[in-house]
Amino acid sequence: MQHKLLIMVKWIAAFIGYSYYRFPGAIIGFFLGQIIEKRFINSRTNNINQDKIELNLLTLASIVIKADGKVDKNELSYVRNFFITHFGKSRADQAFKIFNTKIKNQSQSIYEVTNYFVENTQYALRLQVLHFLYGIANSDGSIDKVEIDKIDDIAKNLKINYADIESIKAMFIKSTDSSYKILEVDKAASVDEIKKAYRDMVKKYHPDRIRSKEKSLLKGAEEKFRQVQEAYEAIKKERKF
Repeated sequence: MQHKLLIMVKWIAAFIGYSYYRFPGAIIGFFLGQIIEKRFINSRTNNINQDKIELNLLTLASIVIKADGKVDKNELSYVRNFFITHFGKSRADQAFKIFNTKIKNQSQSIYEVTNYFVENTQYALRLQVLHFLYGIANSDGSIDKVEIDKIDDIAKNLKINYADIESIKAMFIKSTDSSYKILEVDKAASVDEIKKAYRDMVKKYHPDRIRSKEKSLLKGAEEKFRQVQEAYEAIKKERKF
């Protein structure tokens, strides 16, 4: 709700500016509103509670791991290694004690956890959360339909749009048109459309977009950025341009 009100700030400022100085005032008001919005987003992102990020990541991880009715050792190892890599062994050990409790907990609310991310993090960071969850599901060598359905449910609650969901999914579930899905274009797209889609995806998935003190998901951003580049190169080779 707070975020929706924030989005309206630039339009309200534009309206006020227009009422005083017509179109020049509207432009100035809109510009000032954007500055306020950007400062708020940066402030909100910098104030993210790392403990809560970790706790909610663990909760979502446990939901995905239990989706197929069994707790796979490879998936557990993936989560543990992820936390060791990004937080260090000592913190990972503490996190895993909480994680083991969450694995046994049968009543975990997807909405409550995803709502925290929606209210407190940028869209770019939520894309990294989705990438992390697909990494868990794929760590045992295959992704079951029930896992895909569960992750899709989480993604929708994270307010991630359909094209981005399919793009990230294509990074883990390969098909003849995976490269096109990753770039979010149709297989029949023109060369110019493909080039434009690539430029858009580079902007969207560049690691620099993760403006947060929380660095645990930066590796996922770098991986996605690499896969976008690889998808583009694969299409260039296929189309010979």
